[in-house]
Amino acid sequence: MSAARGADEAGERGYPRSRFGHTDLPEEQASALRRAVRLEIATLAFMVTAVVVVFLTMGSSQAMQTAWAEDLLALVPPLAFLIAVRRARKRPTSDHPYGFHRATGVGHLTAAVALLAVGVSLVVDSGLGLLRAEHPPIGTTELLGHAVWSGWLMIAAMVYTGIGPFVLGRLKLPLAEQLHDKVLYADADMQKADWMTALGTIVGVIGIGLGLWWADAAAALLIAGSIVHDGWRNLRAASSGLMDRRARTFDDEHPHPLTLAVDEVLARQDWVVDSRSRVRDQGHVFHVEAFVRPRPGRHVDIDDLETAVDRLRELDWKINDVVLMPVRELPETIPDPSRDQD
Repeated sequence: MSAARGADEAGERGYPRSRFGHTDLPEEQASALRRAVRLEIATLAFMVTAVVVVFLTMGSSQAMQTAWAEDLLALVPPLAFLIAVRRARKRPTSDHPYGFHRATGVGHLTAAVALLAVGVSLVVDSGLGLLRAEHPPIGTTELLGHAVWSGWLMIAAMVYTGIGPFVLGRLKLPLAEQLHDKVLYADADMQKADWMTALGTIVGVIGIGLGLWWADAAAALLIAGSIVHDGWRNLRAASSGLMDRRARTFDDEHPHPLTLAVDEVLARQDWVVDSRSRVRDQGHVFHVEAFVRPRPGRHVDIDDLETAVDRLRELDWKINDVVLMPVRELPETIPDPSRDQD
């Protein structure tokens, strides 16, 4: 009997079909993913124009040069998201039996490493500029037959590069929560705060115009510090996720409520005395390994197990693969999550 035919006959008999490694999202999330993809493509297009605009106006200002580097870095998270989404759609293979959902985690880690590495480099460069007391000159530019202070062009460029990411970031945040996508959230959170980079750069440029030579380097140092902060925070979150930290919310602020709900659902089964579960974040979806202790003398059959698995999958679309194992004693290595929700 073929696997497909066997699954169809199992469905006709009323047994649940296996969903191990499925890559299809519910319609609501699939629609959100399509919107997120369009927004990331729009982000790439906008940031390319921003990189060009800042490059053409940055002159010798260290703050502008640092802002330009940040705009270049802003291309990494959207690219990581688009590549990860495409990769995560692949079906499981013999070499990757858990599927490719963790491509989002790899994308998150890649973006974080890029941010942190370049941020540290910029902090060093900006700090040295401040120590050397460099005085960056801002001259004039010929524009439509008139001599214009180049600082005004720099300020206009910063206004342009600050408004776009702020709007795009706010549009992405609800989609990141809806999709439980940490790459999208990291991108949205950084872009939403980009107005601070633009404002800091504008202050630095105005400072040069007022004769405050240190304002430019100080603004560059502030921007570089912000990049390092974003990179370090995302590196911690991405590496912890890849090391099988228990599933957390999309913003990594708290353990995900589903880590408790799994054991609560299992406890409501009439044949279960107690349970302990491990919930791993695979990317958009979770993988659940649950160990249950049956009631003494209660015979547990396949129907009981499959019904319990169905109840877990009804909790949330994110619960993907479920492994349910009856045991005589619960594993001591799995702490009770209800006692530790920090």
